[in-house]
Amino acid sequence: MPPIAVSARRGAPEQTDADTRVVGLFEGESIEDASLQALVESGEAKGGSGKVAVAHGDRKRVLIAGLGKRDELDAETARVAAAAAAGRARELGTRSLSWEALDGVAGALVEGTLLRLYRFDRFKSKEDENDGVESLELAGRTVSEEEVERARIGAEAQNKARDLQNLPANVATPVFLAERAAEIAAQHDSLELELLDREGIVAAGMGAFAGVSQGSDQEPRLIVLRYSGGDKGPHLGFVGKAVTFDTGGISIKPSAKMHEMKFDMSGGAAVIESLGAIAQLGLPVTITGVVPATENMPSGHSMRPGDVVTAMNGTTIEVNNTDAEGRLILADALCYAVGQGVERIVDLATLTGAIVVALGSTYAGLFSNDDDWCGEVEAAGKATGELGWRLPFHKEYEDLVKGEYADITNAPEGRKASSIVGAEFLRRFVDDRPWVHMDIAGTAWGMDRPYVRKGASGFGVRTLVDLASRNAA
Repeated sequence: MPPIAVSARRGAPEQTDADTRVVGLFEGESIEDASLQALVESGEAKGGSGKVAVAHGDRKRVLIAGLGKRDELDAETARVAAAAAAGRARELGTRSLSWEALDGVAGALVEGTLLRLYRFDRFKSKEDENDGVESLELAGRTVSEEEVERARIGAEAQNKARDLQNLPANVATPVFLAERAAEIAAQHDSLELELLDREGIVAAGMGAFAGVSQGSDQEPRLIVLRYSGGDKGPHLGFVGKAVTFDTGGISIKPSAKMHEMKFDMSGGAAVIESLGAIAQLGLPVTITGVVPATENMPSGHSMRPGDVVTAMNGTTIEVNNTDAEGRLILADALCYAVGQGVERIVDLATLTGAIVVALGSTYAGLFSNDDDWCGEVEAAGKATGELGWRLPFHKEYEDLVKGEYADITNAPEGRKASSIVGAEFLRRFVDDRPWVHMDIAGTAWGMDRPYVRKGASGFGVRTLVDLASRNAA
């Protein structure tokens, strides 16, 4: 879908050129415009969060969007209200939309609108008769152009990550992801790209990553994006799992819903597109993004259950289940990030089905070796609506990862605390740097938020952008 033009206008909201104007309504309050207030008094317009009523007058269409209680208004409430209004606007054939800006949440109104209006129609042979909203304006006497622009960049990056996720695996191959990273790097002098092919991965000693990739005819890539926005503050490491299709390998998955395994590259998509947004914003921070990209396929070349591989840091790993491949490629990617001198690390991965059982699609699972760093990641997630819930580490979980024939195993027997054990495995590869693992298997697709519905969510993009902003010098 073409990008929606977004702007901020200082002045009276009602003096817009847009064909549809949105007015917010708080519960128990009134609207100054008498004709609109009549709808409130009749009960047609309600202040409840997500409610939308339609009025016409003076050659304009007006949407009255419920915002809930005034003292409970926050960014997430604004996103939900904007999503509801955007969905109704599109149904009505709106081309230009203008929101009456609200102090402190103008950016959230932009995010809710752009995320709700996202469509993935690349492979549709018949065009939608309703082309959709073409422009969005935030209007008010004190609206911040910077806030609106920052929100636009973040939301568009999230939608671009959704595009990558929604593409089928015969298009979005590891090489395709590398080409997308190259496209982003070419647009910004502050971004530098390095790519390792299969031979380079093996030469670097990434035995775990190489072991996963050896079953596929598709060429793997280690994608490294280095952002140089400033030499102050901590050097951040963003690591994203990108298994472009996951059959499970020799430990093959059931066929039901296997088509969803094109989404197993969601962490990598979030890292790639977030760095594009960070470069566009020009944030004064230093970041190294590392994305191991591969397929996990069964073939005569595939890893076998019982094989032993050696990671970049010399740790030997028993491969007891080839469907626990994400932690193998992340092990080498984390080692590589450490070798680049990163001081704080976040990794994002659709790692375990168990996290979906534990937290559903509301929270991502967070795991960390550092309370302060985890607190920063949690705060960034709360600010963006990309929520995370921290789960514990314990000595007994550490013991579960120990191998019988090698240092550690990728899939302990017993299926106890599977998400925690996956994180415990990864902890061995961060060299005790402050680190947070985000298990996004429940939030990367299938979320049921008003502004992110079917298909890919792009979860993590805005969290990473916010986290970069918090650590900017």
